[in-house]
Amino acid sequence: MNIYTYILICLFTITSCHSQTKKNDTSQIVDGPCEGCEAIFEYGNKRLKPTDTLPKFRESEPKLKIAGTVYKKDGKTPAKNVILYIYHTNQNGVDETKVNEKGWAKRHGFIRGWIKTGKNGKYEFYTFRPSPYPNGHAPNHIHITVKEPDKNEYYIDDFMFKNDSLLTNQEKNRLRQRGGSGIINPEKQDEFLVIKRDIILGLNIPDYE
Repeated sequence: MNIYTYILICLFTITSCHSQTKKNDTSQIVDGPCEGCEAIFEYGNKRLKPTDTLPKFRESEPKLKIAGTVYKKDGKTPAKNVILYIYHTNQNGVDETKVNEKGWAKRHGFIRGWIKTGKNGKYEFYTFRPSPYPNGHAPNHIHITVKEPDKNEYYIDDFMFKNDSLLTNQEKNRLRQRGGSGIINPEKQDEFLVIKRDIILGLNIPDYE
């Protein structure tokens, strides 16, 4: 066996092992297809914490503090090591991009963030209230995806604002309460609009158990 053949075999072995590890990263597949949910892995080398601040937070108004606790399916036990990924439009109702986006950032834009819960299951995002799409047909919303340690990623109900005139009864009836209700009532506290939402893992998620 010459040296070039040996190198090729080694590279193939390493690649195969990496692919297998990636494939077996979860032990249970829940829910159905989830377009764009894999963006939850696009945090790169960032060390995830229970708190994250999204881009354009400091220069944008009104400022939002999104906080709550992630619970296991029983709705009582805090869930640790859960990754949450959120993204939303800018103040013109556009998923804002720069010029060098890769992956799902090409569609989700750069106003996005990630956290990982600690032992108490708590999370916080600091961002700003997005604007509705320019066509004016959809309520203001913030997308959110969940990744548990032993399951694949899945989406839950968007954050929506109770005082949004575009949030009609028809829109409310369309929601599935995935992870619990995403309809929130912002409360003014100092310089923030504070949003409180607790999340129950697996609630109304098909094939969860």
